[in-house]
Amino acid sequence: MSIALSRGGALPRELPRDDPPPPRQPSPAEPVPTSLRWLLPWSLLPLAILVPMLPGLPAAWMVLLCQAGIAALVALGLVVLTGVAGLASFGQAMFVGIGACGTALATTRWGLSPWLGLGVALLGSGTAAALLGMATLRLGRHHLALVTLAANLAFMTLLERQDGLEAAGALPPVVLLTLDFANPWRFYILVLAVLTAAVAMTSGLLRGRMGRALHALRGGTLAAGALGINSFHARMLALVYAAMLAGLAGWLQAHLDRLVTPAGFGVNASIDYLLITVLGGSSHIGGALLGATLWTALREPLLAALPPLLGLQSHLHLVVSGGLLLLLLQCAPGGLWPLLLRPFRRWLPPVPAPQPAREAPALPARARPGAGAELLRAVALRKSFGGVAAVDGVSLTLKSGEIVGLIGPNGAGKTTTFHLLSGVLRPGSGEASFLGRPVRGRAPHDLAALGLARSFQKVHLVPGMTVFETVLLGTHARGRAGVLRAMLGLDGAEEEALRAEAWRQIERVGLTPYAHRIACDLPLGRQRLVEIARALCLDPLVLLLDEPAAGLRPRDKAELLDLLDDLRRDGLGLALVEHDMDFVMRLTDHLVVMNFGTELAQGTPREIRRNPAVIEAYLGGVA
Repeated sequence: MSIALSRGGALPRELPRDDPPPPRQPSPAEPVPTSLRWLLPWSLLPLAILVPMLPGLPAAWMVLLCQAGIAALVALGLVVLTGVAGLASFGQAMFVGIGACGTALATTRWGLSPWLGLGVALLGSGTAAALLGMATLRLGRHHLALVTLAANLAFMTLLERQDGLEAAGALPPVVLLTLDFANPWRFYILVLAVLTAAVAMTSGLLRGRMGRALHALRGGTLAAGALGINSFHARMLALVYAAMLAGLAGWLQAHLDRLVTPAGFGVNASIDYLLITVLGGSSHIGGALLGATLWTALREPLLAALPPLLGLQSHLHLVVSGGLLLLLLQCAPGGLWPLLLRPFRRWLPPVPAPQPAREAPALPARARPGAGAELLRAVALRKSFGGVAAVDGVSLTLKSGEIVGLIGPNGAGKTTTFHLLSGVLRPGSGEASFLGRPVRGRAPHDLAALGLARSFQKVHLVPGMTVFETVLLGTHARGRAGVLRAMLGLDGAEEEALRAEAWRQIERVGLTPYAHRIACDLPLGRQRLVEIARALCLDPLVLLLDEPAAGLRPRDKAELLDLLDDLRRDGLGLALVEHDMDFVMRLTDHLVVMNFGTELAQGTPREIRRNPAVIEAYLGGVA
């Protein structure tokens, strides 16, 4: 007895392509054009420079403007930490306090200049954040919020038990060459210069390679690791960067007041900074500026006007902050910045779509092993969950230019096998090796950097990103630009090469007409093609595909089959999990059949068709 391919499921090799999709429509996740998001914050700079020139402006107003700029620095850090990396912190005021106390100690007790005090402030706040990150960032996301809240309370307790920094005396003014920033007008210029530099560096960071790594965290750490992104390092970067901006804000606040008191470093202040970020828009740099300005202007009038209206005498600050947070999350969850910019869209031309950089230098290609060389090997893999063996004694070998299929009914352990091969799970027994190196003990991002790429049974995409932006995430492991190069704008040549590679892979999988559509808005089948293009940006040696044909129409499957054939001819080793038997039998060189976690049979598609055990356990139901 043999198992025949069903005629209705045959895959035609030549089919007309789909009509091009309609022009891209604005997505709810991207309500503001990209050019406007970056243009408007910078257009506010000339207005801010003109403010001190207004005749008769009271000194108290200048102090408020300085405080708004200082609060905006903290909010900028929260945009990176919360809005981009997706981590919540209830202790940013603690990092402000560390910066303020650091410069106070350096200048009044150690006799250092305020500029050396700035170094102490940045080092202290960054070190504190790194210590908290090492203790919490390998755990769940909510742990950081709880630990920063507890640390903020502990920090305040420690300060209150000291004699008080007031005893150290007045802080010296900041002096640059012969320019003294002692009065509010001059200090405002200092705050504005620092804030402008911080906005520029944050913009560069978020547009660069490491900024994309932070965005990728919103798609899940599993997908980020498969792209070669070290999720722990990316989260640590966001936490330390936000803390150092807060420490910079503390340095400015200390030298503006010329005195440091613990009152402004408590949990109430941390909630204020979080409220500022949500008020303006936690994902927008301009939102940090808007939120800080509005809250600084409205905070005191609100706290003065609400007690008679609400009949409150105590805990008013928490009531107002908590109430405003709830109101914003209900009425404007994206913040006020996108709402403010939305009317401007009608006067702006469409955002020009980024085009492939044809002249960009090609990225270095990975050295390819010879035809038939062994790439991936698994021997007697076993993995149990709660006493249930999900994978029990599975072995396979994948060679260059070969396609191996894992088939079996749902729950057979196929995806778990992929997790064991890609370092997501550690086997209970057995061994797997990639390029002769043991997989055990290697993180997924390390294996991805070596050339092992994969897709997932459930598509992992970052909400709000276009197809081009999503595929560009896959180039992370092939870039070398770090944080400083991105912040200083020195990564332009590498960025061009990475973008050109992303475009090449988009064209390779046939997604060029969809390149500027939001990836999550596409049909499931095309989302899977986006994942494949993203994985190909790694220039992999091995590609693990988990149900790549699921959700595809017959013509799409035919195009995918052609693509995988091309990849095989290029020397890639492919392993795929698939339930479409016509697709599998037509494409694969070798099959591994699994049932209830165990290896039922191995062989060529012809041998598997005729295997009685396979026919009885699985394939016979569709013959």
